[in-house]
Amino acid sequence: MRVSIIIPALNEAAHLGPLIAYLYRHADERLQEIIVVDGKSTDETLAVAEKAGAQVFRSAQPCRATQMNEGAQRAMGEVLYFVHADVLPPPDYLDHIAQAVAEGHKLGCFRFVFNSPSRLLALNAFFTRFDRIWCRGGDQTLFVTRTLFNHLGGFDERYVIMEEYDFILRARKAATFKIMPADTVVSSRKYEHNSYLRVTLANLTVFVLFLFGVAPRTIQRVYHRLLRHPKAIQ
Repeated sequence: MRVSIIIPALNEAAHLGPLIAYLYRHADERLQEIIVVDGKSTDETLAVAEKAGAQVFRSAQPCRATQMNEGAQRAMGEVLYFVHADVLPPPDYLDHIAQAVAEGHKLGCFRFVFNSPSRLLALNAFFTRFDRIWCRGGDQTLFVTRTLFNHLGGFDERYVIMEEYDFILRARKAATFKIMPADTVVSSRKYEHNSYLRVTLANLTVFVLFLFGVAPRTIQRVYHRLLRHPKAIQ
C-alpha cells in the first residue's frame, strides 16, 4: 500500500513547513508523496511547501474541492489521504490507515482534539469518536482508496463548502467507513478569531442548510457572514 498525501492550501505559509516536516518524519516507504495544491495564495505558501519537500501545484481556483481533485489527479498512491494545512495527524497515521484498509475499509478518518485547554472545545472533540455525519469534518483528515475515489468521481466541485460531508455521504453508500482510534491535533484559531458560541452557531446553521439542500454558494455566504472569518481560512 502506497499513500499519497494531498493538502489543499490558501495562505498557509505559517503552518505548511512544520506539517510537511512532521509528515515526513513519521513516514516510511508507504508514503508515496506529499502534494500541496495552492488556491492562489498571496503569502509564501508555495515557496514554503516546496522547500519542505512537497510537490506543489497551483489550482485553477481557490476551492478546496477543486484543489483536492486536482491533487488526486496527480497522485500516484493507491490510497489518497486528504489533510488540512492546520492539523497534525497522529504520528502513526500510516499504521492506522494501513490497518483500516487491511480490514476492508475503503475510507475513514481520525477523531480530533484541539490545541487548546478549553473544556468546551474538548467537549466538541469528544463527539468526533461517534459514527454520525454531524460529527465529521475535514479537520479529522480523510483517507480513501483511489478505486473508490474514482468510482465516485471525486469531490463535487459545486460544494465550495461542506465538500467532505457530501463526499462521505456518497461514499458510505458504496463502502464502510472507519473512525480510526487516534486523534489529529486541530488548530483552535477559528474560535480564537470569533467565539465558541459564534462558531458553534455558524457550524450548526450551515449543517442544517446542507441537509436541506440549499445551494453551496448560498451556504458559503451565510457562513462567512456569521463569522469574523480571516481570509486565510478556507
